[in-house]
Amino acid sequence: MAEPYMRVEGLVKRFGPFTALGGVDLEVYPGEVHALLGDNGAGKSTLIKTLAGVHEPTEGQIYIEGKPVQFRSPRDASDAGIGTVYQDLALNQLMSVTRNFFMGREMKTAFGTLKMDEMDQIAHDEMLKIGIDFSDPTQAVGTMSGGQRQTLAIARAIYFGAKVLILDEPTSALGQKQQMEVLKTVMRVRKRGDIAIIFITHNEIHSRLIADRYTFLALGKVIGAETRETLQHDEMRRLMAGGAEMADLEQELAAI
Repeated sequence: MAEPYMRVEGLVKRFGPFTALGGVDLEVYPGEVHALLGDNGAGKSTLIKTLAGVHEPTEGQIYIEGKPVQFRSPRDASDAGIGTVYQDLALNQLMSVTRNFFMGREMKTAFGTLKMDEMDQIAHDEMLKIGIDFSDPTQAVGTMSGGQRQTLAIARAIYFGAKVLILDEPTSALGQKQQMEVLKTVMRVRKRGDIAIIFITHNEIHSRLIADRYTFLALGKVIGAETRETLQHDEMRRLMAGGAEMADLEQELAAI
């Protein structure tokens, strides 16, 4: 296996007296999907926001290609190759596919006018690379399906240099057909072999379908780390529900 593009050691994040992350270790490799799983309050959101430069860690170290880095802002993380696609996608539904694709990074002529034809072509080509063919990249994002919007956000992150693609619940609130669109997009990106994907989800079936490795969080700590080959179905459900907490609950229920 190649060296991890990103490695996290002993990551701790405290908010005052509250410890949101209690010493998380994580490795993500190019060409794999790494599922990050856990119940609400497990620490998944805090972890990805720390990796994305939204929060600075209290303790611990993030390494990119073996070198220690410090992210003081989302731009620092982006410059290091960390691309994050959040649930809300940060898309303007009234603007076109192209304008959303290049939002904040528009291509301009020497006179300051937008290079719309060139941007239209790039947006179309980049979407096509991961499986979506838009005949008209000038169409409004509001006319797209939820799955197509996810694909747009993913294509944008990759085009602007993402080597670690963090997907925050990308199939949440989508219908079954749109969920399948997103999963197919993720697998096409995986097949490239040069991008590591962190896939945050509550969906056991989706993680089973596409993930190569699994990290389970509960109360800000890693309670399990498995591969596709080693993970058992019963163990997956137990770890997703909180591990030891679930075992204690089962004992309490059995005693009633």
